[in-house]
Amino acid sequence: MGLITLLRGIHETVEGYRRYFNQIVGFFVVEDHILHATRGLVTRAFTDELWNMALSKIIAVLRTLSSYCDDPDLVLELKNLIVIFADTLQGYGFPVNRLFDLLFEIRDQYNETLLKKWALVFREIFELDNYSPIPVETEEEYKQVISRFPFHDAEIEKQDFPKKLPMSQSVPQIYTQVKEFIYASLKFSESLHRSSTEIDDMLRKSTNLLLTRTLSGCLQNLIKKPHIGLTELVQIIINTTHLEQACRYLEEFITNITNVSPETVHTTRLYGLSTFKDARHAAEGEIYTKLNQKIDEFIQLADYEWGMAESDGRASGYLMDLINFLRSTFQVFTHLPGKVAQTACMSACKHLSTSLMQMLLDTELKQISMGAIQQFNLDVIQCECDDCIQSPAKCWQISTDMLKSISHFGK
Repeated sequence: MGLITLLRGIHETVEGYRRYFNQIVGFFVVEDHILHATRGLVTRAFTDELWNMALSKIIAVLRTLSSYCDDPDLVLELKNLIVIFADTLQGYGFPVNRLFDLLFEIRDQYNETLLKKWALVFREIFELDNYSPIPVETEEEYKQVISRFPFHDAEIEKQDFPKKLPMSQSVPQIYTQVKEFIYASLKFSESLHRSSTEIDDMLRKSTNLLLTRTLSGCLQNLIKKPHIGLTELVQIIINTTHLEQACRYLEEFITNITNVSPETVHTTRLYGLSTFKDARHAAEGEIYTKLNQKIDEFIQLADYEWGMAESDGRASGYLMDLINFLRSTFQVFTHLPGKVAQTACMSACKHLSTSLMQMLLDTELKQISMGAIQQFNLDVIQCECDDCIQSPAKCWQISTDMLKSISHFGK
C-alpha cells in the first residue's frame, strides 16, 4: 500500500497520475479476482475494509496533489482520470461516492486556475486595445464583428460604409473570452453524473466569479493606470455600457448549453450588470479627477503681475490654452451619456472657479493693482462668455461670489 502515498513528481504530468491510478486499480482488481476465484482466502469484509482504508489515503493524496497544480489543463486531465478510476472500481463493486465528492473540491481548484489564466487574457486584451471606435470598411467586416458580439443599432446599420462602431476592439474580444471561459468551466462538469440544473448552477457561479472578481479587478486596475487618459476613460465608459447590455446574451448562452430555463426558481443570475456599472462609475470618477488635475496644471502656469499698471486688453495666454483644452475635451464628452458629460463639465467649471478664487484670496498676496484686477476680470469674462464651454452641458457659469469678490477688490 506504499504506492498510495507516493507523492514524488506525480503531480507534474498526466502520465504520473495515470501510473498512480493504474497501480491501484491493478491491486484491487487482483483482490477482487482472488475473492471470487478462491474459497476463504480473502473475504468481502476484508476487501471492503482494505478499500475504505485505501480510499481515505487516496483522497488525501489527491487533495494534496491538486492543490499544487496551477495548470487548468492538467487539473482537467486529473479529473478525467479520477472519473475513469472511480467508474472502473465501481464496476467491481467498490463504493466511490467519496471520490465524486472530492471532484467537487477539485472543481473549485480548477475554477481558480481558470480565473488566474483568464486574468492574464483580460490584461493582455486591455493592454493591446487602442481605445478607439472599431472602423468597418465593408459589409463583410461589419458581419464579422457582430458575429462575435451582439451589437444592434438601427441608425448605424443605415449608415454607408466605411463607418465606425461605438465600442473599441476589446469589447468583442472580452465577450468572446467570457464564452470561452464558460466552455472551459463546462468541461469539468462533464461525466460527473450531475443533473442539468446542478451543471447550470455551477456554470453560473463560476461565470459570476469571472465577472465580479477577475474581470472587475482587471477593469479597476486598468482605470487607475497612469497612461490611461481622458479619451481612453471615455471609451472605457462606452465599452462597459455595451458589455453590460450584452449580459443577457450570456444568460441565454448558458441556458442554451444546459437547457435549464432562467425562470427556474433556484437559477442563479449573472452579476455582470453590477461589474460593469461599478467599472463605469470608477471611470467617471477618474475622469473628474484627471480633468481637475489638468486644470491645476494650467493654473500653475498663470503668471499674473499683481502690480501691473494696466491690463493687456485680452485674456491671459494660460487661460486661452486652458479653454482650448476644455474645448477639445468637452467635444470628446459628447459621446458620453448626458448626465456623465454634464457632471464632468460642472465639476470642471466649479474646480476652475474655486482655483481662481483661491488665487485672489492667497494670504501671500499683499496688494493688487487696478491693472491686475482688470486683467483678472478679463479672464473671468472670457470664461463666462466662451461658447465652446457653454454648449456641451449649458453649465459654464463662474460663481457670482467670485465676481463680487473681483468687484470688491476693484473698489
